[in-house]
Order: sequence, then structure tokens, then C-alpha cells
Amino acid sequence: MEKIPMTVLGFAMLQDELKRLKTIERPSVIEALIEARSHGDLSENAEYDAAKERQGFVEGRIADIEDKLRRADVIDTELLSGDIVTFGATVKLADEETDEQTTYKIVGVDEADIKSGKISYTSPVAKGLIGKKIGENVIVTTPRGVRSFEILSIKFG
Repeated sequence: MEKIPMTVLGFAMLQDELKRLKTIERPSVIEALIEARSHGDLSENAEYDAAKERQGFVEGRIADIEDKLRRADVIDTELLSGDIVTFGATVKLADEETDEQTTYKIVGVDEADIKSGKISYTSPVAKGLIGKKIGENVIVTTPRGVRSFEILSIKFG
């Protein structure tokens, strides 16, 4: 069974989502199914079809989250340190073409949020950064094309 790295916060977020799905979403879907069944003929009942579709989504997401939590390799980034980029590092970069500076934190897949500067360890940028040190150049393919960055700083926590 392949482990899935995630931060403590990412693990807690998945636990919260699972709890919400089981205690709020699942009962809501069951109510919608009961209500739709009460309207009679299920073969032409759009409410029933929508409720069944929603049920499939909710149950699929529950199974997905339970699997991820079972396989989680929870990493407390507060305990990490060093001068090499690893999972959990916050890395400040300078685009070598534009001198524009960007900061990314390398996190788990479910935690990634580019708008808040969190990138998945599976992203092309993170893959290019992992294992590198301050001052090194990294060439990565991004949605904007091939880019070259210099690592300015590495922080943990």
C-alpha cells in the first residue's frame, strides 16, 4: 500500500470533510431519496435521478477520503529543518527571466491551492525543486511554458 504524504493540517481537513459527508451530506441525500420516492413512478422522476447521482458522488468521496486517511503519511512540518527542499518546505523563488519573486509551500495533493501558494509535491514545479538547495537554478515546465527559477530561501514550519 503506497503511502500518501500530507501535512497535519491536510490530514485534519480530510477528517473534517469526511465527518461532514457522513453526518450532513449522507443523511441529506437519504432524505432526498425518500422524498423523491414518495412522488411515485421512479422511471420518470428527475428528483430521484438527481438524488441517486448525488448519493453516488457522496459515497465515492467518502470511500476516497477513507482510503487516503488509511494510507496517510502525516508529516509535521513544524519538526522539519534543513537546507534542502523537501515535502513541507516553503521555498522562495526568483524567475530568472522576469526577476518576479514567488513563494510556494510544498504540500499534499488534497491541500494544494495555488492561490494561497500551496503546491502539490506531484506538481512539475515541486518535482523540480525537491532535492535542491538555496542558490540552485531549477528549470521546470509550467502552464506558461518552460521557466527557470533560482531558489532564494527555504523555510520549514
